[in-house]
Amino acid sequence: MKLSNQTTQKAHPGYSWMAVTLTLLSMLLLAGCQSELDTGDDKQTMASQSATTDLLESKASHTTPANETFTILALGDSLTEGLGVKKDGNYPALLEQALKQRGYSQVKVINSGLSGETSSGLKNRLDWVLQLKPDLTILNIGANDAIRGLPLKLTSDNINDIIERIQASGSEVILTGMQIYDNLGQEYVAGFKDMYPKLAEQHDLVMIPFFLEHVGGDPALNQTDMIHPTTAGYQVIVERNVLPTVLPVLNKLTQKTNHTNQQE
Repeated sequence: MKLSNQTTQKAHPGYSWMAVTLTLLSMLLLAGCQSELDTGDDKQTMASQSATTDLLESKASHTTPANETFTILALGDSLTEGLGVKKDGNYPALLEQALKQRGYSQVKVINSGLSGETSSGLKNRLDWVLQLKPDLTILNIGANDAIRGLPLKLTSDNINDIIERIQASGSEVILTGMQIYDNLGQEYVAGFKDMYPKLAEQHDLVMIPFFLEHVGGDPALNQTDMIHPTTAGYQVIVERNVLPTVLPVLNKLTQKTNHTNQQE
């Protein structure tokens, strides 16, 4: 699949608000996250497996018509989980609603976001999550790595490994880009921003250039921490950032599946 030309988009000008809110760094990226580094310890592994077990049980008990076979996995940290909003107000839930409104009744979007997740943490729980057997995975990870000042090479290597393992499982991948606070140093900030399009190009992925485009820095679309979007913010993210990228990929994959089924 060709790299989306959206990778050339620039960040929203309003995102310069970050320079005013540097004190939030002490909260890490996402309030309520674990204070220790994600190193795959027993506690983190057990929490990850427990959350995924719930998802597997939910999927197994979900009665659907025969044509409801297309699974989208939303994989990431609390920006995916939807920390601070109701279960029907996070972006995966809103994405599924939007797709069903457009006639994609066969699509199920599964939320596998985990607050405080780093690329190392996600790498450690990935095999467990991939038991969900997604057809398409939206990957949004790495921001917590940057807030913790982890080496860019470690984050890039982890995400590279995650992408390769998702693809090996048979799932298509859409990568979402992130940006970080300016006070981490110009070289680090630029390297972090550039890491995502480089990975997308390396793996020939479609990419959402900046997950928080049109929302970052807008008090009307963020919770009081000015980090997590409100439900209204997630609605903007879905309609303006996620859907325009997901729909062409979804159409291509579902057409390919229908063609294969017809041949059989």
